Amino acid sequence: MDSEDLRDYYKTGTTKEASWRVSQLKALRQLIEHNEHQIYTALMQDLGKHQVEAFRDEIGTLLKSLNSALDNLKHWMSPKKAKLPLIALLSSAEMVPQPLGVVLIISSWNFPIGLSLEPLIGAIAAGNCVVLKTSESAPASSALLANTIGKYIDNKAVRVVEGGAAAGERLLQQRWEKIFFTGSERVGRIVMAAAAKHLTPVTLELGGKCPAIVDSLPFSWDIEATAKRIVIGKFGNCAGQACIAIDYVLIEHRFIPTLVELMKKFIKEFFDRSSNQAKTMARIVNKQNFLRLKNLVDKPDVRASIIYGGSMDEDKLFVEPTILLNPPSDSEIMTDEIFGPLLPIIGLDRIEDSIDFINSKPKPLAVYAFTKDKAFQRRLVSETSSGSLTFNDAIIQYAADTLPFGGVGESGIGRYHGKFSFDTFSHEKAVLQRSFLVDFWFRYPPWNSHKLQLLREAYSLNYFQLVLTVLGLKKS
Repeated sequence: MDSEDLRDYYKTGTTKEASWRVSQLKALRQLIEHNEHQIYTALMQDLGKHQVEAFRDEIGTLLKSLNSALDNLKHWMSPKKAKLPLIALLSSAEMVPQPLGVVLIISSWNFPIGLSLEPLIGAIAAGNCVVLKTSESAPASSALLANTIGKYIDNKAVRVVEGGAAAGERLLQQRWEKIFFTGSERVGRIVMAAAAKHLTPVTLELGGKCPAIVDSLPFSWDIEATAKRIVIGKFGNCAGQACIAIDYVLIEHRFIPTLVELMKKFIKEFFDRSSNQAKTMARIVNKQNFLRLKNLVDKPDVRASIIYGGSMDEDKLFVEPTILLNPPSDSEIMTDEIFGPLLPIIGLDRIEDSIDFINSKPKPLAVYAFTKDKAFQRRLVSETSSGSLTFNDAIIQYAADTLPFGGVGESGIGRYHGKFSFDTFSHEKAVLQRSFLVDFWFRYPPWNSHKLQLLREAYSLNYFQLVLTVLGLKKS
């Protein structure tokens, strides 16, 4: 598709109107409400997601985001007053948010509805025209969006493009005012290189190896809650196929047996395929990714580190929740993002060593730390770098649209969710108005030491000293 068609529509100014933005956000909410069961069906077909998981991670968060945008849009769109220095006396200034123009959103397959519509909410709220490229690896969800969005949303302003890598490459060759990409670091580099041709700004939501640190927890209910939350934070979000899923656990050697036994207990409780809960865990998205995961554990030295699970069913694209203890540090499972239900546990002599361990690797999208030690918490805040840091839980930061979601370094560029999505797709233009009544004569040449002193006072916001200097009551 040609982005110039959307650009012509954008020039009419329709999408800049508050009434248009509100109507489109309401229509998007209707799309989700009217097609909720079709969304469940599509997610089951693409990923084997249970209805409850689909609501928790996609439909529920989207409805919350839409309601928040509708409640706050007027405030988000309003100009913000800005303070000015003394040198700009009798002036006023404000920052006016404006839409960027025509933007491209490239979605991912692991949360194919949520990761398509969440950035779309921000782009529409900000008043842009949008091309949404859905993922070919989630064909049912992609088709559902392609067939329904045009029935609810202004199709002169929002278009859906399906297709594989070739379709994505054609889109990247065009000029956009913004590219928002969710996916792998490898493809993120391709997107960034293509954007450089037109100096297009990018938001890259990538991933990385997100660690969970488990400190000594004194009470049985603390360690039980930790084990439960790690199991869900790894295996209970699209079978670990999530950019913010726990990738590996760091823990002192002496606490490993207790944690492992509790994790086994909760894996059996949550994902026992012999019970009626057989469909509570998503499957691997396709054969390619199944074989990639299989290859990670097929090496003899890695397979020898498996202490729980390890079975796989290629026909059903199922990988059993699997725990590995101290796999080789140079193995792919410890160097590449896992993106599946395989969980290495790494033993440490001291939990404080986890800081150096994390800092020896590329910056992760998220760090999770299960600890009550306030001093250790402060060290993690100040001495590690990650897109987010969550204490005593996992994944829940994604649902908090009052917090920015995004990476740092190789885990991503930019941020979104809530007001941050609006900001991502907006340009905050500085607007200043100056009166003709007053002018500081000392801002103009020819220069001398007296004017230098006056400028010093003006820039230091020292109004009293400036007046004294102007009146000649203070020596320069």
